[in-house]
Amino acid sequence: MAPALLGLLLGLLALGPALGPGFVLRYDMVFVPDPPLVLPGQGFPRAVPSDLVVALLSAVLPEQAVQKALLLGIFVLAASGAAALVPSGRLGPRLAAAAFYAWNAYLAQRLLLGQWALLLGVAGLPWAVRAVVLGGRLRLAAALLPAAVGGFQAMLVSALTVLATAVALPGGVAAPGRGGRAAGGPPSPRPLPGAMARARRAGEAALVLGVLSLPWLVPALLSGATTDPAGVDAFAARADGPLGVVGSLLGLGGIWNAHAVVPGQESWWSAGVRLVLAGVAVWGFVRLRGDGPPISAAGVPASGPGEPPAGSPPSGSAGRGAPPYRAGLAGAAVAGLGVACLGAFAPGVLKALVGWWPGFGPLRDGQLHLAPFALLQALGLASAVRLLASRAAAVVAVAVPVLVLPTFALGAFGRLEAAGYPEEWRRVQAIVNADPAPGALLSLPWGAHRAFAWNGGRVVLDPATKLFARRVVWNDELLVGLPGGGRIRVAAEDPLAVRVAAVLRGDPERRASALAGLGVRYVLEHSSENVFQDGVTVFRGRELNLLRLDYPS
Repeated sequence: MAPALLGLLLGLLALGPALGPGFVLRYDMVFVPDPPLVLPGQGFPRAVPSDLVVALLSAVLPEQAVQKALLLGIFVLAASGAAALVPSGRLGPRLAAAAFYAWNAYLAQRLLLGQWALLLGVAGLPWAVRAVVLGGRLRLAAALLPAAVGGFQAMLVSALTVLATAVALPGGVAAPGRGGRAAGGPPSPRPLPGAMARARRAGEAALVLGVLSLPWLVPALLSGATTDPAGVDAFAARADGPLGVVGSLLGLGGIWNAHAVVPGQESWWSAGVRLVLAGVAVWGFVRLRGDGPPISAAGVPASGPGEPPAGSPPSGSAGRGAPPYRAGLAGAAVAGLGVACLGAFAPGVLKALVGWWPGFGPLRDGQLHLAPFALLQALGLASAVRLLASRAAAVVAVAVPVLVLPTFALGAFGRLEAAGYPEEWRRVQAIVNADPAPGALLSLPWGAHRAFAWNGGRVVLDPATKLFARRVVWNDELLVGLPGGGRIRVAAEDPLAVRVAAVLRGDPERRASALAGLGVRYVLEHSSENVFQDGVTVFRGRELNLLRLDYPS
């Protein structure tokens, strides 16, 4: 209970003004009033099934409350999960792990990038590791639900850690009906050999991961979306402080978007302390041990010194030896750190992989895969506190994450803040959603992101992409600035967006009819735009114009 409460307090402190009336809109974080229940359209399903889950929750709860509950839930789930993995009954080490995992540069940067769906999976990661250790497909499926809601990024990060833990877990798996018979009882199971046990655990984990990934995996395979290898350079890890790319990554930073860096994070003090903290955490993780009698998954004391009974999955909650997840989590952390370094130091390898198969596209954003390293550091810090056996050390360990990144508080000093949609957005939404005729809606200007004055000028993905109960065509091409100047253009993934872009570059007099031929019924444009001379004006407001293209398809 205490770690969950600590997570809630940290969430309240971090979000601050974001918990006020309205929606938090920043980069990928787009919540809208009355979100429609729609299936994924064309293009890569990045918001599947998270958008559908939000729409379902919003049918019974206020939309603003849904967003705030999800954001606070990330902190509570992360803190309580990290504490549950600490192999100690002492409160100090558990709170140290909880505080670090719920307040670090990785979580802060991803939140400032608006990737709340990814962070759901990251928050549930320690629970998934625990489920692998305890065993059981249903237990693992329940632990992976936050990642399943988050979608492809959350599931990929979870898959790396879950599979590594399953493969590296010590001990055998009981084979039903094999072994001897206890006095007066049924035959006792005999564990399978180590290699077979690992293969079985990994297979079961892969099955659960695969089933929970179907909501985004199936539309992704059917989408026809492409992946531009230029994204490797655009999304590669970058230095966000004076210690270079590697130093930034070791401190759980290094995100590609400079606007997602916490204020002051680039200072020598912050970067240096985070690097020292990473060193202490890795040292503590190497020496990670339990401080109580080992127990089996059922909570029964083990029969042997430091080992659970034969056939029983080991528990990560206590034990004098190293916790059974240690080797797997270490492997996942090293692999994630390697992926993060790959895009920065060997981009040619990733470009070749992406060019060969678009499915390697998620590896472009290498810093994303630091999640298991963040969990490793949280547990290592808890271990260091246990080894020091000092209340003062525990208090410092709980406070130091906030002290190192104090400007993450209060919505990163206003970078996360709630805002209300102007009424004309709701009116346009009502008009379009009330029309039973088929056809897509084209959102203009032809760019992925917007910066509205009513949202404090914060950059956000076009809200029109989530506002309507019909296909929305938007420009998913991305321009990413480079530290030394210049920009990288990452090509659009949606085939329909590519065809629409060609029409917009063509003859203005034939533009409306050509778009209608592509299945576009509505055009939503900013009031300052005058792209279409044809079409029926359905709504005209201070910010938005809505036109209907009455052409036969």
